[in-house]
Amino acid sequence: MQRETGTMCIMVTGGSGLVGKAIERVLQEEGPKTGEKWIFLSSKDANLMNLEETRAVFQKHRPTHVIHLAAMVGGLFKNMRQNLDFWRNNMYINDNVLQAAHEVGVVKVVSCLSTCIFPDKTTYPIDETMIHNGPPHDSNFGYAYAKRMIDVHNRAYFEKYGRRYTAVIPTNVFGPHDNFNIEDGHVLPGLIHKTYKAQMCVEEGTSLQVWGSGRPLRQFIYSLDLARLFLWVLREYDEVDPIILSVGEEDEVSIKDAADAVVRALDFRGEVIYDTNKADGQFKKTASNAKLRKYLPDYTFTPFHKAIKETCDWFVNNYDIARK
Repeated sequence: MQRETGTMCIMVTGGSGLVGKAIERVLQEEGPKTGEKWIFLSSKDANLMNLEETRAVFQKHRPTHVIHLAAMVGGLFKNMRQNLDFWRNNMYINDNVLQAAHEVGVVKVVSCLSTCIFPDKTTYPIDETMIHNGPPHDSNFGYAYAKRMIDVHNRAYFEKYGRRYTAVIPTNVFGPHDNFNIEDGHVLPGLIHKTYKAQMCVEEGTSLQVWGSGRPLRQFIYSLDLARLFLWVLREYDEVDPIILSVGEEDEVSIKDAADAVVRALDFRGEVIYDTNKADGQFKKTASNAKLRKYLPDYTFTPFHKAIKETCDWFVNNYDIARK
């Protein structure tokens, strides 16, 4: 497959997930830039834990640029149960994708990390220089260490081959096309699904059970905001060092605040009960977006309550096809 001169062939791994679908929607609404060809892969196209399948899909499409979103992911309780699986599966995926990208001459890879990679014992706010300063929280050390290794990969490819492979570190992402599984999903989509089901039975006196105390703090980023920032990183950001993509520290909310926002968006009228027998996980992961603001001082994030309402509306309207 020959590349056309001057074109960017951008391949997105994990293209059918939360962030991949958000990037696809932003491109549909705003249009790709001239000369950009986009390919969105799903798990049906290749098993990225298998090197030969990964090489084959890279040889087939021969991308010039890659947004690497594919990963084994899950919420707090799935991580606690499956740390070994999270470590091994994500190490295979990341090593295969970066190696295959290098072999076909990909100019730039933008991988997706997570703020859970940061040390558990640290000072706040955390920033990009602090990733390797100590062990992550015990609850998800397998996933966290596997994601940290992408930063090591990127620096090593740059040192040996001059590759401009980098990574972004979003805070808690949510939006349409999320995984709304109550047991194994992340906190916000799980809350949305749980509230929706409680609302269906509210006349029978069903309450909303929120796991944990509601006190932990999080910075949430709407998937469509993250998608626009991903496009900026792909097109404009030239550092190998990673960059945190997040709302400001002042926009941090508690899990209780998030639950209240979901309750309002879905107009749930029943009782809300916090199950303090369930683990809270890490109390806070407050991240600085100072580096992002240095590049994009005027970027405007979607207000949290508006993003929650849009996500809840999408879930209700797409309940039959939503991942759950």
